[in-house]
Amino acid sequence: MNLREIVRRHRALLIAGVGMGLVGAAATLAQPWMLGRLIEAVSREESIAWPITFIALFFVVDAALGAGHAYAIGRAGENIAFDARRVLGGRLLRSQIPHFSRLEHGDVFARTVSDTSVACLIIAQALAQVVTSVFMVVGGVVLMARLDWRLLLTTVGCLGLASVAALLLARRVRVAALRNREEIGAFGSGLQRVLGAITTVKASRAEERETEELAGLADRARRSGIRVAGFSALLTPTMNVGTQLSLAVVISWGMARVATGSLSPADLTSFVMYLFYLVAPLVMLFMSIGQIQQGRAAVQRVTELGAVPQEEDEAAARPGAAESKEFKEPGESKEPREPRERESDAEPAPAVGFEGVDFSYQEGVPVLRNVSFTVPDRGLTAIVGSSGAGKTTLFQLIERFHRPDTGTVRVGGRDIAGLRLAELRSMVGYVEQDAPLLRGTIRENLMYANPGADGTEVARALRLASLDGFVAELPGGLDTELGERGAGLSGGQRQRLAIARTLLQRPEVILLDEVTAHLDSDTEAALRDAITEAARECAVLAIAHRLSTIVRADRIIVMEEGRVRAIGTHQELMEADEVYRRLAGQQFAAEGVPA
Repeated sequence: MNLREIVRRHRALLIAGVGMGLVGAAATLAQPWMLGRLIEAVSREESIAWPITFIALFFVVDAALGAGHAYAIGRAGENIAFDARRVLGGRLLRSQIPHFSRLEHGDVFARTVSDTSVACLIIAQALAQVVTSVFMVVGGVVLMARLDWRLLLTTVGCLGLASVAALLLARRVRVAALRNREEIGAFGSGLQRVLGAITTVKASRAEERETEELAGLADRARRSGIRVAGFSALLTPTMNVGTQLSLAVVISWGMARVATGSLSPADLTSFVMYLFYLVAPLVMLFMSIGQIQQGRAAVQRVTELGAVPQEEDEAAARPGAAESKEFKEPGESKEPREPRERESDAEPAPAVGFEGVDFSYQEGVPVLRNVSFTVPDRGLTAIVGSSGAGKTTLFQLIERFHRPDTGTVRVGGRDIAGLRLAELRSMVGYVEQDAPLLRGTIRENLMYANPGADGTEVARALRLASLDGFVAELPGGLDTELGERGAGLSGGQRQRLAIARTLLQRPEVILLDEVTAHLDSDTEAALRDAITEAARECAVLAIAHRLSTIVRADRIIVMEEGRVRAIGTHQELMEADEVYRRLAGQQFAAEGVPA
């Protein structure tokens, strides 16, 4: 993510704001000069109408342009923050899963919400303030030199020492601010960690321990924040000391020169007013430099997060990739595929194919080894194996959450590496084991993958997932609000809603990861019927442990230590494969079914 490019989009508003600030500064610089002329007019007994009129005009112009400057810069800052958050949010949602999973989510939240605000608003406002402050300081110095260069040298000497000290403090502010942003991110990560597992924390009686841990993280953020506040607080007094010292010298020496006649009272008055007018711009200048140092720390954190690697989304990018078929964007209604009976002598077209696939999450620790198999375009295929055999990894490769180290994965006969992600994931519906839902209504969760579905399609998906009766009994029906991760539904209801969401998508391939794990017997039986009906329209791959699901499969793939050990029907595998007999026997015993 390029923050400079985002700032460039709003340069017209920034330039307008800075322009109003500069004109307002010019009006401010004219006021002491006109006041000196007013004093001269009084001493010469001339008319004071025009000096007073001009002074009043400059006051009004200064106030109006000051308000316009503040509004334009504030609006530009908010626009920049909006664009930065929009772009950063999009990049996070399109980030590669392996890289995103290594990020601390609380720190991601802090960078996206807090750091973007600091980076964009402060940078916009502080940079504009630096420009106007520099103009005020330079303009004031030039006009003060015209009045009396000796007094100016005295003023510069006093203020120069204070300015050097302020610059050194500004550097310390940046270092402390970066540390503070990191500590805030660490607290956010710790808070999200415990809130995401709050029931586990309570069941383990760990509230006190976790409270102390959070308090420790918050205290580190507090201490680093105090350091930032301390260094920032020294900026203004440092400049004030220099200003007050120069003011004392200028007034005492200036009055002595007025007494000797080498300096007029009007020029001394104007010079002292310029000195007063110089204080605020100088203080604002060094405060803005300090704010920019804090903003740089935030910019660094936002830029680092914006550099998270993105998922590729090219269409048929690889040489030899199959041409893309007609593709409908998510939300467009799809015509249902007509069920068909297979001819006994016809080889079904593969819906999913693995060809010599190897994959490792960590180098040197293979998860899949030379995996090859095909799945027909209709029917239920069960994938079985011990924990760690690589079953869920197969699904993640099909969805292209990860890429294989070697080999090819195909969907619909096409290499998925040459498909656009939107097209691939419209073809594949994935129901995860923990069935994650989003905060919102049942309707919003149900139609999440197909927001353009009509009432008939919604009713069909609810019926197939055995949710129609449950939803009909709710006072709010489909508009019933759910809490975080689907709070308000039982585990089985959440899983059935996730299944209904996938069925509503009408994909060509459905991936079911242990979807019957949280269902009672009656609901499981109804869901098996739904899976059977769905399998007549598309390919269904189900990671399964329950024997009731396995025995109904058209074919079974047995995984062992990342390899495909055997493929066949339940009866064939019972007769021919020792590992499958052992797995099936364990499940027979668990379900109380005679072997």
